[in-house]
Amino acid sequence: MSDSVSHCTDETDPRSALTEAEVEALVRGICFKTGPPRTVGVEVEWLVHELRAPRLPVPPERLEAAYAALRTLPLSSPLTVEPGGQLELSSPPAASLMECVGTVAADLAAVRTALAEHGLALRGHGTDPWHPPRRFLHEPRYDAMEACLDRTGPAGRAMMCTSASVQVCLDAGHEEPGPLGLGRRWWLAHTLGAVLVAAFANSPLLAGSPTGWRSTRQLLWTEIGAGRAGGPALDGDPRTAWARHVLDAPVMCVRREDGPWEVPDRLTFRQWTRTGAPTREDLDYHITTLFPPVRPRGHLELRMIDAQPGDDGWIVPLAVTTALFDDPEAAEIVYRAVKPLAERARPLPAPHNPLWIDAARYGLTDPELHEAALTCFTTALAALPRLGASTAVTDAVTDHLERYVRRGRTPADDQLDRLRGTDTRAYGKDLRT
Repeated sequence: MSDSVSHCTDETDPRSALTEAEVEALVRGICFKTGPPRTVGVEVEWLVHELRAPRLPVPPERLEAAYAALRTLPLSSPLTVEPGGQLELSSPPAASLMECVGTVAADLAAVRTALAEHGLALRGHGTDPWHPPRRFLHEPRYDAMEACLDRTGPAGRAMMCTSASVQVCLDAGHEEPGPLGLGRRWWLAHTLGAVLVAAFANSPLLAGSPTGWRSTRQLLWTEIGAGRAGGPALDGDPRTAWARHVLDAPVMCVRREDGPWEVPDRLTFRQWTRTGAPTREDLDYHITTLFPPVRPRGHLELRMIDAQPGDDGWIVPLAVTTALFDDPEAAEIVYRAVKPLAERARPLPAPHNPLWIDAARYGLTDPELHEAALTCFTTALAALPRLGASTAVTDAVTDHLERYVRRGRTPADDQLDRLRGTDTRAYGKDLRT
């Protein structure tokens, strides 16, 4: 979860007041920047635990000391701290998959070394399997976010403080139709997204107990509500749908220079433009408080994938997703493979429709999702060499295919097996979990 300013608007005066029509024009014109898909990025979030006893909570003062050391590292990727103390590395836009992998892998190695000196380690879980939510950052924006999300129940605090993900960032695509066109990629992100939820589900536990869901992280987003964490309808132009969604979404907070931020009740951004004077800065911030599974920020940010186990587990969803979107042949094959799933997605937008809910609850035990995942992984493996992927990357995707996808399993099943004392995995002796 990132709330850095999205800059989805133009370069006009950020303090100038906006009308409703100006908001719609800005969002339509800037949040989708079209052109040939050339760049890729990834945002990797991690839970930070004790190196030798991960079930013990880390005292805040130890996190403070470790994070002070991390801020001195010469990293290529911006490093941020999430409300519960999770760490996030956000890669710069890369010209290729392998450039992205190389940059982030080098940064992660430096971060791990620095954390180890403080007796800490990164852990790849979609939700913290052991600890309840605990705020690490106490700032006005997170105080306001907590107050706003508390109105819909405890899911907001759990999302803020105990969740982590792998977010893949891809160019929006061409203006024209076709497998790399904007409309196709927008639709594919919301339909293939359910398959990615299922194949990479890795959050079956919350505060030490099974929840009955393979991806509890996705469940949390669903419970936060459609206005805050839902996507727009897919029955029209992406720009129009997203602009309407931004305008009709509830305002999380009104920022102030001094004192606590105001948390309005049932005020949409559209109403704010009619009764107040929101600025371009307010619009930029408002967009960062919307958490749909696919968020346009000039590019497409795919937010539905749980953090993955192992030091390099994050590479697999990055490689698979990039291959299926940016290789034209693979994009056409996977479009046909997931098209039948669209019937299950009606009538609600993701992630609140039956398809996404089944993906989060059942993972690859769902027969249709299992069949689609098999096609997606085999198609990605065929496409990765065309994108210049290394043998190590294709081997990692192959391992996930054999260890999980073919067997109708996900990393969540490994966590459940360990909890039950029935972990008899035939694969993964060389993977660090």
